Order: sequence, then C-alpha cells, then structure tokens
Amino acid sequence: MRGFQLTAFKFAAIVAFGGFIFGLDAALISGTVRFITAEFTLSDLQVGTVVSAPGFGVIFALLVTGRICDAWGRKTALLIIAALYLLSAIGSVLAPNFEMLVAARFLGGLAFTSLSLASMYIGEIAPANMRGKLVSMNQITTVVGLSAAYFANYLILQASNADASWVTSLGIDQYTWRWMLGVEVVPALIWLLMLMLIPESPRWLVLKGRMDDARVVMSKLMPAGHIEPQIQEIQESAAAAPTGSFRQQVAEIFKPRLRTAFWVGLVIAVAQPITGINAIMFYAPTVFEQVGIGTDAAFLQAVVVGVVSVMFTILALLLIDRLGRRPLVLFGLAWGGASLFLCSWAFNQASYELSAASLQALAAANIDVSGLQALVGTAFESDVAFKQAMYQALGEATARANEGALIQQAIQIDATLVLAGIMCFIASFNLSIGPVMWVLFSEIFPTNVRGVAIPFFALIVSTVSYFVQQFFPWQLNNMGAAEIFLFYAACITVSLALLFRLLPETKNKSIEEIEATMVRA
Repeated sequence: MRGFQLTAFKFAAIVAFGGFIFGLDAALISGTVRFITAEFTLSDLQVGTVVSAPGFGVIFALLVTGRICDAWGRKTALLIIAALYLLSAIGSVLAPNFEMLVAARFLGGLAFTSLSLASMYIGEIAPANMRGKLVSMNQITTVVGLSAAYFANYLILQASNADASWVTSLGIDQYTWRWMLGVEVVPALIWLLMLMLIPESPRWLVLKGRMDDARVVMSKLMPAGHIEPQIQEIQESAAAAPTGSFRQQVAEIFKPRLRTAFWVGLVIAVAQPITGINAIMFYAPTVFEQVGIGTDAAFLQAVVVGVVSVMFTILALLLIDRLGRRPLVLFGLAWGGASLFLCSWAFNQASYELSAASLQALAAANIDVSGLQALVGTAFESDVAFKQAMYQALGEATARANEGALIQQAIQIDATLVLAGIMCFIASFNLSIGPVMWVLFSEIFPTNVRGVAIPFFALIVSTVSYFVQQFFPWQLNNMGAAEIFLFYAACITVSLALLFRLLPETKNKSIEEIEATMVRA
C-alpha cells in the first residue's frame, strides 16, 4: 500500500510544482514596483494594471479551462499552462515598455488556472485519507515560490547596490527589475518537462470511456482488487446526475440539487481573496515601506513573510486531515480578522512630521530637500495627507521614487505592532482558508461537473483577486493604510459569520461519500 501512496505523492508533487511557478510569478513583481514606476513613469492605476494583469488574464482563461480539461484531459491542460508560464516570463524580461509588460503578464495570467487544475487533478488521483495533504501541497509549493521570489528580489536588490564589476557586466544595476522577473524562466521550463511524466486522471479516462487506460493508471495508484469497485463507483456517480454540453454542465451548478455545494463554493471563493491577502503578497515591499522601516528592510521583511507562509502552510498540511477543514478555516479567519483590526488601529494612531534632522538624512541619501524646508515641523495625521504634501513639494515622480525614505524619516508609529499584525495575518491565512479552499473545491462537487465547477468558482476567486490587486495602489494613496486594513478586517468578519453557518466537514470521506451528503436527489 505504501508503494501506491508514494506513487500518488510523486504525481501530486509534480503537478503541485506549478504552485511554485505561480508563487514566483505572483511575488517577483512586488520587488519591481518601484523600478518600473520610475522607468515607465506610471500612475497608481498603471502600477495596479501591471501587477494585476495576470489576475485579469486568468478571468478569461477560466472561461474556457473547464471545456479544455474536460475535452482534452487534465494533463494536456496542465502542459498548455506550463508553456504559457514560460512564454510570459521571457516576454516580461524583454518588455520594452509599459504596454508590452502588461501584455506579457496578461499571458502569464492565462496560466494562473494552474492552481484550480492542480487541485482537480490531485483530488482525482489521491486516496481519500491523503487527499487533504496532497491537495494542500499546492498551497505549500505556492508559498515556497512566494518565499523564493521575495528572497531572490532581496538578493538582486542587494547586488544592484554593490560596487562590483560583475554587477555592472551583468547589467544587474541597470536592469534590476528585469533580473527579478527573469528568475521565473528556468523553473517554468523545468515544470513543463516534468509534466510529461505524469499520467492522465483516471476519473477523466473513465468518464471518456477509456477503461483500459484508466485501469493502467489505477494500477499505479491502488491494489488490483480496488480498481473495478472504484471504476463502478465513478460510473455510478456520473450517472446519478444529468450530463450534457458545456453550457448544460454550467447550468447544472445552479440547480437546486447542488445548492449546498454552490453556496459553500461561492462564499469561500469570495472570502479567500477579500481578506486582502493579495494586496500584501503582491505589494509586500510597498506595504512594509508604509511602516517606515525603509526600502532595504522592507524587502527583507518580505522574505520573512515568505518564511512565515511556508511554516504555517506546512502546519496546515499536518493538521488538515487530523483536525478537519472546518476548524482550521473558522479559527484562521478569526485570528486573521483580529490581526488586521490591530494593524488598522496602529496606523490610525500614527503621525507624520519632518524635522531638520530628517532633511539632513534625506539629503545624505541624495534627495533634493529644498522643497521640503517649509514643511519642517508640520504634523500630518494620516499617510494620505503626508503623501499629498510630498507630491506638491517634490513633484509626484520624485516623491514616489523616494516614498520609502520619506515615510521612514517622518512617521511616528508602533511599527512592531503593525509588523506583528501582518505576520499573524499571513500565518492565519496559510493555516486556514489559503490551502483549505482548494481542498474543498476538489471535494464538494460531483465528478461529472467538477471540470466546470472548479474553474467556475476559481473564476470568482480570480475576479475578486484582480480588483484587490488593481486598486490597491490607488486605495493606499487615497484611502490610507488604516482604512484599507479596517476594510479587509470587516470583510473577514462577515466571511467568518457566513462560513460558520455553511461550511461542512469533509475529512476522511471519499469524493462519492461527500457527494452523497452534499447533493440532493
């Protein structure tokens, strides 16, 4: 039996490596924001467009992903996705202007369906007692990718500031942000090659009537005596609900028989991104600069975010099949909401004031402070008011390019409280709704509509995520940090109340057993 489990683990690990590529793609851009803003003279909404372009692209991809993975198979769909990641990474590195960078990142967004497809594939090959752990590998590889991206960005930033001949010869000082984005190229190529080693999903093969092929794959995943009963169970599950065209399958999701699964899927699909996780993860150095720790420390703090994400995702992996999905989600949301309320309160108590010593420190950093003399001693009660004053005094382009240093010299805030709040939020997310959402998506929908249902609800996740990413820079400069953290904390509170009422427990149940309890006759 252990040999079959190891085989399932191997296939799941290969597919879940796509999460690593996703994590790189998502987080590498966070380190480039300051550089591309200066190079292409971008506004808040343009910065949001660059960062959120993949989130916009995945919306379109998810409209056809279900049809592709049901018509061509899970493996073929995953190979297409891996190729898109590779092309996007190369295009982003070579982008000559804002428009081409957005286009390349949009192309990468077409591959962001890797998360939903990986959950689907792993859920269909995993033994019931391992499914939670194996599907959660998707989240683990994602946070490892995020952590690797933050670490790579930090190292490249440090290298770009080093006075060394090799830095100049490689162009790291001149093309810093291109080197950051280039980190993704090699892993994307490796994943594309690795995917050629996995088999097709046995459940998909059964649904397509390819019984001999299905038996060959199942022989690698379970004892011979379990194969025929498993095939019969899949066939009975598929026959129990109507089948038909793609449009009919989509319509099936909304029918009363799937009402419970629909509402659980909808609430958790909105709740996961509305926590604001992508605002922090995609703009990590920018977020930490708001605390006043400076640019270098902000990049280093982003590395800490990655480490915390990995630690608590591993903890979730160890607990998800022991404690269950429901306790992790409810506890994590409660902890995350309290953490963001703490951040909001700390920023609400902050003040901003430049002193003569502040101007000397800024001048030492080669910033022209002549326009700031009149503001010495003026206290600002919010980050929004302070930034507007900096834009007027220095010009928007100069103020944006030096925002981290300006805030560092002016802010009075309990930085430890904010940093602790953010780290607790990151921990709570990765312990709960981060990995558990994909596990639930792989479990609660009947086999015959899963290929449509998972991309459909992933589309909802991606749409909400896109708006979070697109408008975060604008919100930060127009609403302020206190109001943004308060908004996300309130959203978490509402989500917690809804999921407390709706969320079922699915641990240690086969997909067909879950279907029997979730689907009305």
